[in-house]
Amino acid sequence: MNKQNGKVQDIAALKKAYWREDVQARREALMPFLWQVVGKQGQIFGNRDKGSDAYVTNHMFFSYPGYNETLTGFADDARINSNDKKPNPNVTVLEWLKNRPDFHGDLAAFGAWDVIASVFTPERSHLTANAGYDPLTGIPMTPKLEMLNTLKAELPHVWGDEPFDAIQFYTAVEYMKANKPTVLYISLGETDDWAHGGQYTEYLDSAHRVDAYLKAIWDLAQSMPEYQGNTTLIFSPDHGRGKAPHKWKSHGGKIPDSRYIWMGFLGPDTQPLGERTKISAVTQSQIAATLAAFLGEDYAADVPEAGKPIADVLFCGLNSRVQGSFGACQSGAAALSPFGARARLCACGSWALARMSPFSDLTFHPRLIHTGVTLG
Repeated sequence: MNKQNGKVQDIAALKKAYWREDVQARREALMPFLWQVVGKQGQIFGNRDKGSDAYVTNHMFFSYPGYNETLTGFADDARINSNDKKPNPNVTVLEWLKNRPDFHGDLAAFGAWDVIASVFTPERSHLTANAGYDPLTGIPMTPKLEMLNTLKAELPHVWGDEPFDAIQFYTAVEYMKANKPTVLYISLGETDDWAHGGQYTEYLDSAHRVDAYLKAIWDLAQSMPEYQGNTTLIFSPDHGRGKAPHKWKSHGGKIPDSRYIWMGFLGPDTQPLGERTKISAVTQSQIAATLAAFLGEDYAADVPEAGKPIADVLFCGLNSRVQGSFGACQSGAAALSPFGARARLCACGSWALARMSPFSDLTFHPRLIHTGVTLG
């Protein structure tokens, strides 16, 4: 990548930061938490060179359709076919969980892109959905949260529809500390903005920061008794991108490669199989049901158009009610988690990655932090 194809001003500095002769070393330099932790202690899907295919089932290959598919479990090309900021007519898995009679945990969604709030239709779902430059209210005001709200209002708006990732990420952190949600969804977007602008250095730097945010939210979860040892992380993008040297800047129906994505899972109920090879394909439409299955709920049975849970990432003994939706688990999985149905789910998502209830709650719903980013 050079100045012509990626507006790279200092090629030597970029190579020093991220270039390594070995492919694995390059991946670890760019996203060390993803490859050194998730890639060893969890599972990563989507390396087609190794026989692991992951793709979207919608035919749009851009953001709103991808978020809808991730969060509802099905594509809706007839109605979700633009990035317009309009309420989602479909019920997301978070809204579905909120309406379950035996589910009592808090659920929340945060997005840098202001359209993320519309994906969850808060007017109907009554979910906490904070996105774009909107201040976060409704929880105790801390000095950090006050400053974050001030920065949203006063910093120059480089992009009219979203602030820098750091502002919204740390806003979500303040909410997590205050409300300890059962499901926390975080969507970040700088990678997509820098890529559309053809700025390759900023694209890689923002991906590197996202990896640091993953580590930060994971470390925070492990430091809190409500989450420690009982949390699962789901990490995925809303769509892919085209190939270098030019098409990496964009995505959509005219760029077929942008249908391909990847997804990562980390937690006590996921076998540490690392980067998956020579396996059946997984789809973006399976994330919603997988999220629900971690929480002991059978989303696919109630929403038949949704994709089935991804069997390989689920602890076999997690909940007998959802076994029928994903079939047989691999042998030995039951020995990997001491928590069983009490495991908590943290999905950072879709960074979707993917995107929790206190131990005093005897129902022990898993917690989820799902973070979604547009890396491609």
